[in-house]
Amino acid sequence: MEVVVIRSAKRRKTAQARMVEGRLEVRIPARSTKAEEARLVEVFRRRYARTNASEGVDLTTRAERLAKRFDLPAPTEIRWVTNQAHRWGSCTPTTGVIRLSDRMATYPPWVIDAVIVHELAHLVEHSHGAAFQALARRYPLLERAEGYLIAKSGDVGVDADPLGDDC
Repeated sequence: MEVVVIRSAKRRKTAQARMVEGRLEVRIPARSTKAEEARLVEVFRRRYARTNASEGVDLTTRAERLAKRFDLPAPTEIRWVTNQAHRWGSCTPTTGVIRLSDRMATYPPWVIDAVIVHELAHLVEHSHGAAFQALARRYPLLERAEGYLIAKSGDVGVDADPLGDDC
């Protein structure tokens, strides 16, 4: 991805990026150091790469297929979100809405599917009790996906929910 850095004397503290004709324009304060410029460029490059990757995944079709395959209810809506920094997915069982962190957009499909099945199971069972576990474990690669997500998050807590949701 081509990146153009624009330094602005008017800009004091904030940075901004946008795509213009296939280029990523990163606007930063004129006083920024080269190290800060490099950090900001990398942050915005990753953010736009995640957005591009997530656009290529049809979550609705995927969720419907998984719901049917594992005899779980389909969500009323499923979408990528950018504001989940500490969990991989979340759901609202009362409305049937599932949200997935766009940090996973470039992860292997079987990992994304495991998180979707986990959230679909929450549409039936809200807590992480035995009934919920039985539903979530219908996905044969769940344990493997949990290990993958633990490795990605750096979370080694034994009691932590690897899928990191709040349902």
